[in-house]
Amino acid sequence: MIEVKKLVKRFGLKTVLRGVDFNATPGEFVVLLGPNGAGKTTFLRILASLSRPSMGLVKVAGYSLPNQAAPVRQRLGVVSHMPLLYGDLTAEENLTFYGRLYNIPLLNRRIEVVLDLVGLSSRKKDLVRTFSRGMQQRLAIGRAVLHNPEVMLFDEPYTGLDQDASEMLDGVLKNVAAKGRTVIMTSHDLARAEELGTRFDILNRGVISASAQRSNLGQGNLLTFYKKVLAGTDG
Repeated sequence: MIEVKKLVKRFGLKTVLRGVDFNATPGEFVVLLGPNGAGKTTFLRILASLSRPSMGLVKVAGYSLPNQAAPVRQRLGVVSHMPLLYGDLTAEENLTFYGRLYNIPLLNRRIEVVLDLVGLSSRKKDLVRTFSRGMQQRLAIGRAVLHNPEVMLFDEPYTGLDQDASEMLDGVLKNVAAKGRTVIMTSHDLARAEELGTRFDILNRGVISASAQRSNLGQGNLLTFYKKVLAGTDG
């Protein structure tokens, strides 16, 4: 579903990604870990067609970036730590606006399904600016899955959420992943990452320095794996 080979991204004289190789198959939930400044957000922005690679091959659902960005965007759902919603529209109106952009058939019915998925059916007529941070993030996920994308990209979706909102978001993410989508998520929360992900890739110094399947790590071993990899790459 995602194929990346020898990806390089430069900003002026600074090289952020130094030859990233990455693959993700349908149904995988890959958590991308790494220290601040490792290039995680830059990598997701390239996959989302929001930033152009300097060098390398990037393919999503069989389409090449940046030249085939339009069909890639039809197959992507993107959620960042900023909800990017219209505060003076209701939840229902926000989804209607985005649904029309994607020409979704039977849109009203689809909106009902999505609002139920993210637990906001009872608030569909309320203005988004009256929502809590956690509710806005749930609606942002609803917007991202509205057109039933094959690939979901989550960039630090838990930023700024309290414990209750984070736990509610856990349930929504598990539901989204259970639909067989390919999910890529960046996170600094290793405990949450370990619960959600099926694979863990560590991006450090501009490359994927290690990768592990959850089934091979064992419960509670992600932190040990992460520290060992960073100690090895930094040493």
